[in-house]
Amino acid sequence: MAENSTGNQRGRGRGKPFVKGQSGNPAGKPKGARSAVTLAAEALLDGEAEALTRKAIDMALGGDATAMRLCLERIMPARKSRKVAFDLPAVNATADLAPAFSAVVGAMAAGDLAPDEAMTIAGVLEMKRKAIETVEIERRLAALEAAQASGK
Repeated sequence: MAENSTGNQRGRGRGKPFVKGQSGNPAGKPKGARSAVTLAAEALLDGEAEALTRKAIDMALGGDATAMRLCLERIMPARKSRKVAFDLPAVNATADLAPAFSAVVGAMAAGDLAPDEAMTIAGVLEMKRKAIETVEIERRLAALEAAQASGK
C-alpha cells in the first residue's frame, strides 16, 4: 500500500502541498508571453492584415451588417467609465444625503450625467450613508457602555 506522504508536508496541512507565496513553477511562462494560438494566427495573417482590413471596409460599405459592426467596434469601441464633474454638496452627516441625491438626480435630468453614471454615484452615496450610520452607532454604543460602566 502507499506510504503516508504527509511527512514531506510538515506544517502545511492536509491538501495544501505548496508553501504560501511560493510559486509551484518559478521558471514558468513569463508575463506577456503569447500563446501558441496567438503566434499561429499572427503567422497566418503576417502581411495580410492590410488586405483583410480593406476587404472588411469594402464589405461594410457594401451593406454587410456584420462587417459594419466589426468596423464600428474597432473605430469606436464601447465607452468605458469616464470622469464626471458636477457640483455635489459635501456629505458629512445623514442630513447631507438628501441634497446630494438631489444634485445627482438634477444632473441626470439636465443631461450632464447618464443614468448609469447617476446610479454609480448614488451607490457611492449609499455606501457613504452606511459608513456615517456605522460611525454613529459605534459612538452611541460607546456612550451607552460608558454610562452603564459609571452607573455600576
